Amino acid sequence: MRWISSSLKRKLSFLLLLSVLIPLLALGLFAYNMAATATEEKAKQSGKSLLRQTGTNLEFIVQDIENMSLFLIGQKDVQQYLSSSGENAVKQTQMIEFLSNLVFSKSYISDITIYPQSQSHPVSNTTIFETELSELTGEDIEHYQSSTKWWTSRYETDTAAGVKQVISLVRPIRSLNSFKQIGTLVISLNEEAVSKLMNQAGISAGGYVVLSNEKGQILSGSDQSRSMMTMEALLPGLTIRGNAGTLNYGHGESKQTILYDTVADVGWRLTGVMPFTEYKAQNNYVLQLMAIVIIFSVLLVAVLVLYFVQRVTNPLIMLTQFLKHSNPEEPMQTYPVETMDEVGQLVRSYNKLSERIEGLTEQVKLEESSKKEADMHALQAQINPHFLYNTLSSIHWMALMNQDEKTADMVGSLSDFMRFSLNNGEEFCSVEQEVAHAGHYANIQSIRFPDKFELIVQVDQELMDLTMLKLLLQPLIENALIHGIQKKAEAGLIKVTAHMQGLFMSFAVEDTGVGIDSVKLAAIYKELHGPDDRKKERDRLERGSYGLRNVHKRLQLHYGAEAGLRIESLDGIGTRVSFSIPMLHEGGKA
Repeated sequence: MRWISSSLKRKLSFLLLLSVLIPLLALGLFAYNMAATATEEKAKQSGKSLLRQTGTNLEFIVQDIENMSLFLIGQKDVQQYLSSSGENAVKQTQMIEFLSNLVFSKSYISDITIYPQSQSHPVSNTTIFETELSELTGEDIEHYQSSTKWWTSRYETDTAAGVKQVISLVRPIRSLNSFKQIGTLVISLNEEAVSKLMNQAGISAGGYVVLSNEKGQILSGSDQSRSMMTMEALLPGLTIRGNAGTLNYGHGESKQTILYDTVADVGWRLTGVMPFTEYKAQNNYVLQLMAIVIIFSVLLVAVLVLYFVQRVTNPLIMLTQFLKHSNPEEPMQTYPVETMDEVGQLVRSYNKLSERIEGLTEQVKLEESSKKEADMHALQAQINPHFLYNTLSSIHWMALMNQDEKTADMVGSLSDFMRFSLNNGEEFCSVEQEVAHAGHYANIQSIRFPDKFELIVQVDQELMDLTMLKLLLQPLIENALIHGIQKKAEAGLIKVTAHMQGLFMSFAVEDTGVGIDSVKLAAIYKELHGPDDRKKERDRLERGSYGLRNVHKRLQLHYGAEAGLRIESLDGIGTRVSFSIPMLHEGGKA
């Protein structure tokens, strides 16, 4: 199963072959069962038809014999011969010739014998040496009294033509004048002729036909059953109901189909026996034919499925190999599109994805470069070489020695300002440090521009120990002072606020300066969100508008696109610049 699951081609081939093979085998099994049932039913119908035809032939023979018996008992010469009391050799000879002529055209009649009630000798078309008929009647046939006709069971008789098995019609001959019995007529049906007739019934090989009377005694049959005497001995436990039909007999390999029909007027039953092995032979042929068809179909389906799967998976395999051998350090190459189906759409999507990845790679490289450059500019903009910090520290002490407190205060604030700007090269600081840095800047500017502005700082105490990107507030305060407060004749107010807002820290720098009109505000937004351009950066530096864009880009680079600056302003009233960043603990972790 691992070998199959490791390949899409093998999985598709296996599932498609399985989905086709199972219905095909089910259809083959169903067709085989239908064919086997039809074969059995056809054989039964054919057997019943043959059995009915045999029964019709037997009915014709029985009716012919009975008609002949009626003719003989009413024939004038027969009546005269049986009514005479003495021996009459001439009459006897005439009777023998008469009976011989009747039998000559009837091949199925063994003999016709008339037994007189008087002392006269019986007359027959052949010489009868010995017969078992007396055993059936229980007395000598010459003295046998019977009120009706009847058919005997099979018995043996020895005649001039040899020993024969016969079935006889025994009928009393009565005087036409007194209606007294004057003799007995016996017309014997040759059992061999009956057996030949049943052998010609055409029952399948291994089957046979049996003729029995009402008592279950076997009268005749095909070669396999002639030696049996009763149906119980031949087919033990067989129970037949009705005049005609079919039933199954036995179990397993000895199972047989029984067909039966009735010979009219005499109550005889024709029983045909067909072994199930005959159906099995025909079903085996059907099964072999079905197996050949299924095997051929499976091979054909397998070829078509493999061809189809090959056509579908080849582009995917080639794309996989293409990706496997691609160098991640090099630009992703495009793959040629050869089809318009879903695989072709997949290849097109891959080509678009490769183009998009290449574009994003270039954008990441540009953003990383911009990020480093922005951080460098942020430091350079504050004029923070080490030697300047050391020099300022010396000036601070000299001013204190000369008791120039204002100069000392200004130089001290500038020194602290520079110390924070260096910050050992770290990009992040605490909120408390960032607020202090903004305060140092405001203190320096308040000494430069006395009574020009007032700075108010309102920061939630729980934010002081949290971490943020450094040098964010000071550029905004500088922007408020230069572009807002200094352009007004009267003094102004700059307010810095910071508070928690869910999982974010929200900062705002507000001023009561000249504000920004809507046209200029739209231009500032366009600059903030516009693409990077080195020439434009230099222009912004010259115009002094670099601070806002620098802060905006640094926020987006470090915190995401949603962390940029939001500017609200009313012309002549003031401006509010705000941003929100996630709350980070020391080390930059959320």
